[in-house]
Amino acid sequence: MASSLHSGGRARSVKPTTFLVDEMRSAAPTPLHDGVGWQVAPRNRYQSAIDPSQPMLQVGRMRYRDSCMTAYRTLRVQGLDIFYREGGRTDCPHLLLLHGFPSSSRMFERLMPMLSPRYHLVAPDYPGFGHSSAPVPEAFAYTFDRIASVVDAFARRLGMDHFALFVQDYGGPVGFRLAIAHPERISAIVVQNAVAHEEGLGPLWETRRRYWADRNAWAGPLRGNLISPEAARRRHVGTDPRPELYDSDLWADETAFLARPGQAAIQEELFYDYRRNVQAYPVWQSYLREWQPPLLVIWGKYDPSFTEAGAWAYRRDVPDANIHLQEAGHFAMDTRCEEIALITQDFLDRRIARAQDGTDGDGRD
Repeated sequence: MASSLHSGGRARSVKPTTFLVDEMRSAAPTPLHDGVGWQVAPRNRYQSAIDPSQPMLQVGRMRYRDSCMTAYRTLRVQGLDIFYREGGRTDCPHLLLLHGFPSSSRMFERLMPMLSPRYHLVAPDYPGFGHSSAPVPEAFAYTFDRIASVVDAFARRLGMDHFALFVQDYGGPVGFRLAIAHPERISAIVVQNAVAHEEGLGPLWETRRRYWADRNAWAGPLRGNLISPEAARRRHVGTDPRPELYDSDLWADETAFLARPGQAAIQEELFYDYRRNVQAYPVWQSYLREWQPPLLVIWGKYDPSFTEAGAWAYRRDVPDANIHLQEAGHFAMDTRCEEIALITQDFLDRRIARAQDGTDGDGRD
């Protein structure tokens, strides 16, 4: 039976066709429907409704309509140049993607073409990150409140009055601020290794807590813990037993970004403000309990910073939350992007359709 996706009062038909996903990183493409197939690593099987009229993916290559290619733009917001990536048609449901530390919208580069045939995706770089303006801390308050204010104004400028959130790491504090300020605007939330509960903070946070308590004394240890080349590699690979799956350019590029003039001061300033996020966890949890937004939690279980307990804790607030643990690290899309794309699309298709027409969806684990 066909279902409908709605955007701005307009509906478009979706013809559900089942694709079997055998999660295999290096398999030959297998036709599954009308010559369009996708096969990835046999760790689990997952089913997703995919519109056969939209050219999708095959192993080693992506096929999608020219209109869904990613564009790279800059928008002036609150006196800052905010760089962003944009994909999909603007009449599709909106998805706002918020990146982590010390990444940028670049972390969504592979994911966006996989989702853009069905969604309008926008991924900004925060002030101080990526290609956006990076004023010195004396000229700009590097706090999560301030960054959320810029992102909120940015989304309004693009006409995104109702959207789903995809948040990773630092994207969590930014996204929860948007959701609490405008809960009626949030259609769904996808969390990828972003913490909202104390038990999600692993042993690496002991040094970070000491920095919050005595900033001057612990500034040096914090740099080694958070912004050193060793920390960059650890952030990606974590405890994954297959480190050979990670491209070393991931942390080499990250290290080069953090070595740019002024970056250390910017990141230390913003991370000092992170303590307020931990203090705000009860407020975020209260929002989740009260509003019960459709919630998908995707979690790389080899993350050295955020524990698996942080993923399951979301169920206390949203019992219907979909939780998927991945054989991946903190940036799960480093190695599991294809499966994450299918899980995310299936979740959004079911939940947004449910919200619009009253149909139900299951809570797969």
